[in-house]
Amino acid sequence: MKLAALGLLLALAGCATTSTGLRAPEIISVDAWGGSTVASSMPPQRIDHITLHHQGEVWKEGTDVQAYLRRLQQWSRLTKRWADIPYHYVIAPDGRIYAARPLTQAGDTNTEYDPRGHALVMLVGNFEEQQPTAAQLHAAVALTAWLAREHKLGLDAIASHKDHSAQTVCPGKNLYAYLASGWFKAEVAKRL
Repeated sequence: MKLAALGLLLALAGCATTSTGLRAPEIISVDAWGGSTVASSMPPQRIDHITLHHQGEVWKEGTDVQAYLRRLQQWSRLTKRWADIPYHYVIAPDGRIYAARPLTQAGDTNTEYDPRGHALVMLVGNFEEQQPTAAQLHAAVALTAWLAREHKLGLDAIASHKDHSAQTVCPGKNLYAYLASGWFKAEVAKRL
């Protein structure tokens, strides 16, 4: 009874624990940012990779993240004819994490790699030209650790888009440096 009450209090505080005991980061739902969900006829995917991406466009301070997500969802569906935003999670410069495509649905890509089985995490910004914010890095570590724990993945399951595709520089040199140096995985390991 006491454990159930503690779980309820944590959930109400926006920091629910999961079946694995690692605190889930606060994730803003699709409904909360004004998006819409679409049912999929595809079988649910089993997550065996966590793949980091960048938006690839210079992010201007003061840009409305929720309006951006609504435009991205519309472009993804109408122009690309994808089921939804190609990523499962989007991280804003302030560190807020937004739900995008349902994790049960495989993502989409403009490159040759097969994103089935990948949890796709995108940080807004062009990290060939910009630096990820400390808040984005902190949120990406928290989200990655939680995903790894939930899906029983090791650190070797964490990579970037360019680690799976020769057709891109994504997630940009300034974000990739945190992966190449080992910093990102070390921070994830601390949480695991």
